[in-house]
Amino acid sequence: MLSTTAQTGRLCSPKQAAQLSRAIAPLLAASTSHPIGIHLAFNPSVSQCHRRNELYGGTRAFSTTPASRMKDFFPAKETEHIRETPPAWPHHGYTEAEMLAVVPAHRKPATWGDVFAWKFMRFCRWGMDTCTGMKSEQNVDKSNPTTATHAIKPLTEAQWMIRFLFLESIAGVPGMVAGMLRHLHSLRRLKRDNGWIETLLEESYNERMHLLTFMKMCEPGWFMKLMILGAQGVYFNGMLLSYLISPKITHRFVGYLEEEAVHTYTMAIKQIDDGHLPKWSDPKFVVPDIAVKYWHMPEDKRTMRDLIMYIRADEACHRGVNHTLSNLDQKEDPNPFVSDYKGDRTPPRPALKGEGFERADVM
Repeated sequence: MLSTTAQTGRLCSPKQAAQLSRAIAPLLAASTSHPIGIHLAFNPSVSQCHRRNELYGGTRAFSTTPASRMKDFFPAKETEHIRETPPAWPHHGYTEAEMLAVVPAHRKPATWGDVFAWKFMRFCRWGMDTCTGMKSEQNVDKSNPTTATHAIKPLTEAQWMIRFLFLESIAGVPGMVAGMLRHLHSLRRLKRDNGWIETLLEESYNERMHLLTFMKMCEPGWFMKLMILGAQGVYFNGMLLSYLISPKITHRFVGYLEEEAVHTYTMAIKQIDDGHLPKWSDPKFVVPDIAVKYWHMPEDKRTMRDLIMYIRADEACHRGVNHTLSNLDQKEDPNPFVSDYKGDRTPPRPALKGEGFERADVM
């Protein structure tokens, strides 16, 4: 978020530049034989909105905004002194081998709480499929819903973007709710939380970065925004009540939610590899700058497939973390993922442990 202030002065403010861009965008679109000669450098999201729609999957689905009025979400905030605001939690990064090793996995329910969490997750998945218009032939084998990746009919780029936006808009809720409640619990009990709060808040922050990345690619319409608003209201209050009643079951539910996320992104990668999503394989595709900076993506690893690989690895971490936290003593056990271990032992890496670690493995 670089400031646009120039030391030598400027012709107009960013707000005026954006208004000017919107005003002349139709003229540029209509001009073919005699170019006007003005480059829309102030607001590239307006001048490139048609091209962006093509590359990112035709984001008109669930969007009522005319293409000529597409705007840049969370543009750079101009201030006199601040140059850039870095992430509160810098990303720890992955090796390419770690990202390639991530696969869909499923932890079989072992207790009545696990069964409840799994069944309710399946109900939520059915609701998302229904609301986002996913057809039956686009779904996978129902007997292996979180591990099977073959579908009779692939999704389109626009359908994937809708699912990504909806999924990430609610995936950032559990960590914030759990971190908030554990923070208040620590204050009431006058005791340390042993590292849980930071991990939960970082998880929520990471999910929000996923959402912000996808928001740079498309603009949801009023119907999608209404769906997100309703889902967040129900989901937040449900998670709040659930965590107050049983943190163990809630973490198991979030673990199953992250299984769905890993499965979703694995399916998207497979369909890109199979050639079903040509717009995302276009060599002119550009990954948003916010993603490049956050994940420190190398110059030769900035395709849509690479971006989804990073996001899938994040979801795999959340999957392993929440399944593991569900196995621990919720009041006394420290967070094994940020603890210093005795001897030469290092903290566990949750991305490749889809079922989570048992308490005896980490305590």
